[in-house]
Amino acid sequence: MRIMGLDYGDKTVGVAVSDPLGITAQNLETITRKQANKLRKTYARIEELAQEYEVERFVVGLPLLMDGQEGERARLCREFAQDLERRTAIPVEMCDERLTTASAHRVLDEAGIDKRERKQYLDGIAATYILQGYLDSRPKNE
Repeated sequence: MRIMGLDYGDKTVGVAVSDPLGITAQNLETITRKQANKLRKTYARIEELAQEYEVERFVVGLPLLMDGQEGERARLCREFAQDLERRTAIPVEMCDERLTTASAHRVLDEAGIDKRERKQYLDGIAATYILQGYLDSRPKNE
């Protein structure tokens, strides 16, 4: 069973996918759009990837505040997840994504990626962290 991890942002969606056994997450791509509220092509691309990889579940990062509360960004992510589930009929789960972007920045620091070039990698790496965290938190017999 493959699972797709998504890091939803204002103008990008980082995409990662699990291996067929659901053990490891791999970065796939970052989908970009020109305007935050123009999602038709973004949903279409996610649907294409879900078909190609035979995805049976989506995991969308939920950007909670450090105190665990949900803010505006979390509300937008929940709306995105609900719309995605409605469009694809594939179950969507939300996963706490606190500190995934900070972790992605650390990886890029260690790799020596110039700060001006980071945006193209950041969301995909964050999606990979979101998905790997989800995979690691599941019971091993699932």
